[in-house]
Amino acid sequence: MEKIEFWKDKEKGIIDPKLFSDKAEDLAKTIANDCKLRDNKNKNKISQIRKFYDEVVRLNMEAKSESADWDKILPIVNMITAKTAYAMGRKLITENFLVFIRTSIKQIQEPEDLSVFANLFEAFYGFYKFHSPENK
Repeated sequence: MEKIEFWKDKEKGIIDPKLFSDKAEDLAKTIANDCKLRDNKNKNKISQIRKFYDEVVRLNMEAKSESADWDKILPIVNMITAKTAYAMGRKLITENFLVFIRTSIKQIQEPEDLSVFANLFEAFYGFYKFHSPENK
C-alpha cells in the first residue's frame, strides 16, 4: 500500500491536490480488496470503519471549538492507533486499515493536520462504501 502524505507543501498550507480524490479512492479499493480474501470475509465492515470515522470527526470538531485544548486532544487522537490495533487483534479490520490509521495519525501534530485527516477519512469512507464487498 502506498504511503499517503497529507501535504504537498505544509509550510505553505498546500494539501496534496489528489489526496481527497485519487489517493482516497485507491486506498478505499485496496482496503475493500482485502475483504475478498477468504480469511478476511468478515473484516473491514462498513459499520466498523464508521466507528473510527465518527471518532475522528468528533475529535476534529472538539479541536475546532473555542475552548479546545490541543495538548489534551492530541493524546486522544494518538490513542486511535491503539483502538485500531485492538480491532485488528479481534479480527475486525485488516492490516491495511491499521496501516492507513497508523501512518495518518503519525502525521498529526497540529489541529490543521487533524482537519486534513478528517477530510481524507471522509473521502476514503465515501469511496469505501462504494467499493466495499458489502455493497456488491
